[in-house]
Amino acid sequence: MAADTDTMLQHIAQRLDHYSEAEGKVARLVLDQPNAIADSAVGEVARLAQVSEPTVIRFCRSLGYRGWSDFKLRLAAGLMVGVPYVHSNLRPADAISTLAAKVFDNAVSALLRTRNDIDPERVDAAISLLCGARRIEFYGVGNSGIVAADAQHKFFRYDVATVAYADTHTQLMAASLLGPRDVLVAISHSGRSRELLDAVSLAAGNGCPIVAITASHTPLADMATVLLRADTQEDTEIYSPMLSRLVHLTIIDLLALGAALRRGAGISAVLEKTKQSLKRHRTAKTRTPRK
Repeated sequence: MAADTDTMLQHIAQRLDHYSEAEGKVARLVLDQPNAIADSAVGEVARLAQVSEPTVIRFCRSLGYRGWSDFKLRLAAGLMVGVPYVHSNLRPADAISTLAAKVFDNAVSALLRTRNDIDPERVDAAISLLCGARRIEFYGVGNSGIVAADAQHKFFRYDVATVAYADTHTQLMAASLLGPRDVLVAISHSGRSRELLDAVSLAAGNGCPIVAITASHTPLADMATVLLRADTQEDTEIYSPMLSRLVHLTIIDLLALGAALRRGAGISAVLEKTKQSLKRHRTAKTRTPRK
């Protein structure tokens, strides 16, 4: 089966050792010059790779595409905004301009990957649970605790009983009080934080629905009533999670906006109350003098 557009080059790179010598030449050419290859005819690709045209077609079919035209269309679609399929590795020698480009490109790439991978039915199910909940609790540990706090900040303005906990002992105590009428939103990059899993297990044992924002094929994902996948290509052994944090925040925005729309016109009056309460704490806007 062909890889999704946003992971195509990564998929090719991972398979480099499995291609024949001739197909490997095509693979390396695509990885080195994706933009040029997306504009090339099969004959030109064969000439540049120094292989036959049937070899190029075999390479495409080995990835699950029908042929060169199918492969080329998918490649071009993924490159149309110039966003890389794979994250660029940061190097100590990178100039600041290069560092900035890599950081922003990696962030955009991660968001596009999640956008293309999002399951509308799961998002709809999560929003339905949140809109029908008596109480919503957001749990996260470390960086994910910051995301949980952001989620609570968005949802409490809808006049919903909601709270965010980052302390693991508090999570355990609070989870023991949750039930079928509540919803626990668990946020984790790794999906393997033992303390968080203990709290989620406790809430689930009480019949509380679990909305998990985490990576696929993790213990937390397996425990979810509704799983919202956030699969990011990120090495967190040295640096704190950055890409996953952006993805998690965006998914929270999606849930918050979806819940607001589901609540209907009445939500505007509720939000207006919170805005009015802050107006007197803001300085007046100053006009820029005309020259």
